Amino acid sequence: MEELSENPNSVIVRRLTKSYGSVKAIENVSFRIGRGEVVGFLGPNGAGKSTTMRIIAGLMPATSGSVHICGISVANNADMTRKHIAFMPENNPLPEELRVGEYLKFRAEIKGVPKSEIRSRVDEVMDICQLKRTASKKIIGNLSKGFRQRVGIADAILSRPDVIILDEPTIGLDPHQILAIRELICSLRGKMSVIISSHILPEIELVCDRVIIINQGTVVASGSPQSLRKDFIPYDRYEVSLKASREVLEDVLKRAELELEIESASEQSADGYVDYVLKAPQNSNLGAKIISELSKDAMLTPRQVAYKAPTLEEIFMSATRRSWEQLRGLNESSKMVEEIDKESVEK
Repeated sequence: MEELSENPNSVIVRRLTKSYGSVKAIENVSFRIGRGEVVGFLGPNGAGKSTTMRIIAGLMPATSGSVHICGISVANNADMTRKHIAFMPENNPLPEELRVGEYLKFRAEIKGVPKSEIRSRVDEVMDICQLKRTASKKIIGNLSKGFRQRVGIADAILSRPDVIILDEPTIGLDPHQILAIRELICSLRGKMSVIISSHILPEIELVCDRVIIINQGTVVASGSPQSLRKDFIPYDRYEVSLKASREVLEDVLKRAELELEIESASEQSADGYVDYVLKAPQNSNLGAKIISELSKDAMLTPRQVAYKAPTLEEIFMSATRRSWEQLRGLNESSKMVEEIDKESVEK
């Protein structure tokens, strides 16, 4: 598969809005996706993910705003942009009666792959998706869910698109199947831009270079998981396991003058240990100091001190919560203005 050209962006979305009457499904959504980049597109149910993806794929018109795929306007040149993009929906419809090889050959013909290249192209995508040895001659209706997903991805990359959109590619799969699809997606990095919509946040964190979070129709966060941790989780946390009550640990931390507070504590285990989560200022690098102070008291018997990195799920919850709070604040301000205007009119 050819490496992409030097053009830095394969997808540019500018101020995208989609309205249904007075209801806006999305409003002023803007982002860019670089060539060869794997991006997770996240949001609660009803946040506007599916609407945005369908507009990008040319399956739905926008009310306003623009989408460009490899520099081509989706609104003005839908047929041309479809040559550069592929979309695999969550419930990917596949013909039950065809064999995998037959189906992919048929799809290659529909997608305009030159006849002289169809056989080699089908072999290529079956190799990439690990279908050639195990499933090329099998009837699709007899395949497991995991292999069906591989067939769907093979179909999507047949025409060597610059952009591929995968909607919930690992939903309903077992751990082994998820691992296989994860490795498949990672193998596409640098060859095409991949947009993944998923509710399985650990999977997104493992495979994606960057994350875009949408809530209530607007983008509320965008960046690498590491940069989003700094923006939305403004503190460090440490996990410690000790033979000490909460009161004893609080006294130790106070005497040591460490800027730490106990965020949570587990029930005492059968062997007398309690697992604590300590909160510290961001980038305080207190791990060594915590170990040093806890080791001074033999009665504490520390068996674990570990930095606890914020998960993508925590970032997601923080970003969506912040957007709800901001919206609530705007609504309250709007009500105050309306009340002031009403009082002025009455006077």
